[in-house]
Amino acid sequence: MPPANTPHIGYAAMLERFHPTEILELAQLAETHGFTGVMAADHFQPWVPAQGQASFVWNVLSALGQVTKGDLGTGVTAPTFRSHPALTAQASATLAAMYPGRHWLGVGSGEALNEHVVGQYWPEAPERINRMFEAVEIIKKLFASGLAGKDVRHDGQYYKLESTRLWTMPAAAPEILVAASGPVAAKRAGRTVDGLITEAAPVDKIAPLLQRFAEGAREAGRDASTMTRVLRLHLSWAPTDEEALRNALTEWPNGGMRFGKSDIRSPFELEQLARMVRPEDFEGRMVVSADPDAHRKHIQQFLDLGFDRIYLHNAGRNQREWLEVFGRDVLPKLVR
Repeated sequence: MPPANTPHIGYAAMLERFHPTEILELAQLAETHGFTGVMAADHFQPWVPAQGQASFVWNVLSALGQVTKGDLGTGVTAPTFRSHPALTAQASATLAAMYPGRHWLGVGSGEALNEHVVGQYWPEAPERINRMFEAVEIIKKLFASGLAGKDVRHDGQYYKLESTRLWTMPAAAPEILVAASGPVAAKRAGRTVDGLITEAAPVDKIAPLLQRFAEGAREAGRDASTMTRVLRLHLSWAPTDEEALRNALTEWPNGGMRFGKSDIRSPFELEQLARMVRPEDFEGRMVVSADPDAHRKHIQQFLDLGFDRIYLHNAGRNQREWLEVFGRDVLPKLVR
């Protein structure tokens, strides 16, 4: 972990864009350039076909633990449809046992892109959020069962768990963080888990999320200032503005999509929608620039807002060049 006065800037490993062996190489390279830790999301499909990959997050994080030294987080996994919460709890506990003090579990309510593949009914957002928090309840029960050496069971609205326990556990349960993009989930996260994850957006949209998270924590008698706040920040840097824009449009049109994507089931469907993204759609949502200082200023505003860990994703395939430039010209100038 970095010194207390050094911002925690990690590498967002995009499993939907890079082959897992390349992810291992890039994460190691990121660490040599001053990035601390890796977060990786659980995808069954890429967002658009051109991204081309979708490796299994638990395999990749396990391998990353062998070749890096920083934290290892799922940012995020959805223990709601493809996977029963018990399996997510087991996977997380095992990873934490292998790499003590390094793993945190980030969970979300899921996207149809990944979760619909098992053929279940895809509910509206309120039910997805309720499912997520019930899944968190089961995971917490199982973590506690493993530490106490006692069986536990669950009979809830969405899930059942017969009497069992986790047999492989670290000395302390992994930190649980919930992904939230709206005020309801953010407040519930403050009441129930160890921290919050969100995606970068305009500050006037992010600040209220942190406020609601803190409100939920206070209602539960908790101190939000001691809880973890994680941000994943997408950007597009290249040696020229033109190349940075081209990379954003072709590699990460997600950053310019001004609509919800949680109900879209196919990368090919999203590809059709991505064709409507225009350069101006990135404004206020994702910095697209050849100027490292423009990116530094953008990252710094989120550190000033109170985020503890920020994980960066560059849209281009120029990952090695980007890591070198940011390690030299951006990370050393960031302050907490």
